[in-house]
Amino acid sequence: MDFKVLADLIENGVPFNRMLGIRVCEIAEGRLKLFIPFREDLIGDVRRPAIHGGVISALADVCGGFAVWTLCKLEDRLATIDMRVDYLRPATAHDLYAEATVRLLGNRMGNAQVMLWSEGTPDLHVAEGRGVYNIRRNPR
Repeated sequence: MDFKVLADLIENGVPFNRMLGIRVCEIAEGRLKLFIPFREDLIGDVRRPAIHGGVISALADVCGGFAVWTLCKLEDRLATIDMRVDYLRPATAHDLYAEATVRLLGNRMGNAQVMLWSEGTPDLHVAEGRGVYNIRRNPR
């Protein structure tokens, strides 16, 4: 797997990721760390202010799915089968980080755990996610 190509796909190849501003921090086999730079339009609750839960779940899904993809071929295709996000506390008006670790990789499915936190507080998780991803192997 060419991680530079995968990083470019994460940041630029998926229009939704590009709209959210998702950036790659670290990429390795079975592990991925991403972040979304804070912008005012990501706020869901202006009274706190706190980042919208949809932004949090989207980052968890992208991070988990691409972490599984690090163990596949670039030509393979992945799709989310199931995604669970536990919201633990508000994500403050700072950059939002996610780190995924692949827990299980089979021939047709992968499972990843994702931890999310606000900038500057990596030990204070705002959410935890778990995703199951379908892998369609390219026969080439």
